[in-house]
Amino acid sequence: MSELSQARHHFRLPDDVHFLNCAYMGPLPRAAEEAAVAAVRQKAVPFDIVADDFFSPSNEVRRKFVSLIGGGTPEDVAIVPSVSYGFATAARNLPVARGQNIVLLREQFPSNVYVWLRRAEETGAEVRFVEPASEEERASTGEGRGASWNRRILDAIDENTAVVSIGTIQWTDGTRFDLEAIGRRARAVGAAYLLDGSQSIGALPFNLEDVGADALIVAGYKWLLGPYSQSLAYLGPRIQESGVPLEETWTGREGSENFGGLVDYVDEYQPGALRFDMGERSNFWGTPALNASLDLLLEWTPAGISDYCRTLMADAFTTLESLGIRSEEEAFRSPHLFGLRFPDHVDGDAVKASLAKHAVNVSFRGSSIRVSPHVYNTPENVAALVRAVSEVS
Repeated sequence: MSELSQARHHFRLPDDVHFLNCAYMGPLPRAAEEAAVAAVRQKAVPFDIVADDFFSPSNEVRRKFVSLIGGGTPEDVAIVPSVSYGFATAARNLPVARGQNIVLLREQFPSNVYVWLRRAEETGAEVRFVEPASEEERASTGEGRGASWNRRILDAIDENTAVVSIGTIQWTDGTRFDLEAIGRRARAVGAAYLLDGSQSIGALPFNLEDVGADALIVAGYKWLLGPYSQSLAYLGPRIQESGVPLEETWTGREGSENFGGLVDYVDEYQPGALRFDMGERSNFWGTPALNASLDLLLEWTPAGISDYCRTLMADAFTTLESLGIRSEEEAFRSPHLFGLRFPDHVDGDAVKASLAKHAVNVSFRGSSIRVSPHVYNTPENVAALVRAVSEVS
């Protein structure tokens, strides 16, 4: 296994808990924890916080984020409190009209659903929820679940589509989507293309230039290994063109770096997507923590993390399949996040009890057990998972 097999020392996770649940909440690395603690102590003596601290650390986060996602500029990145805030900002700045449709996924995370239901209600647009073909239909065609879902997404996008807004992967079971093909289809009909990257950015290779999304919004507390209440939103030219933020923040205005001139109100905004930043975006302890975590991710690389997780789980999938436990076919399965589906005769409560007995921490989402390893996980963690499910399968 790669040098990332030694990465566990970057975290304070106990050895007697098998935490395979980064999709729920990523643990803060030690470096991020130390950066946050140092920043809290600085707040105890606030005269050490100077004007530049309101701007430079946030701009460092933007710079690192665009390096991680492979596209855009730091000025295209807004710092927002949540994914729902980012999508609300995008929805406010995209035209949707009666007779048009908005393409979403069935069982998509709510932060990327409710805003579009509201937008459709306001405008008279249609919401199209796309789901994979049924087991019966797939059996008749020989098409896998991931393949059928990707095909149906493309089929749902037509000349009346105003917005396609989906996850980079399915958050409950890690099904992968052909983001480049969906982006090409959206652009061909003139639709805006928005992505929730919360469950893959940082752990799965992604190239914004190839995908061509108009927005990519990512929660900071999952695979970015950052603090809660800090998220990052790439908001491209299509959204910047209208340029109406949810808040009218002082830091979002041109020249706000000059504290002495704040009483001289101006109409002009900061360049690009900076106008869309949340109020108090500087977050004097959260921002240093996020910066430290982004440094580690850029060192490890999403490709490295993905390869590590794939190698870590390779033998386990063979055993799980022999027990009748199903997961997505490999071509559409994310190495860092995947769902396990048990045979009908297996009692769900028994599975939960066995996992608890073996101190295996995973999530139950939809019809799947969601397993989400990272570089802090070891073969011993995976062996504990296999033991736990073998006892009840």
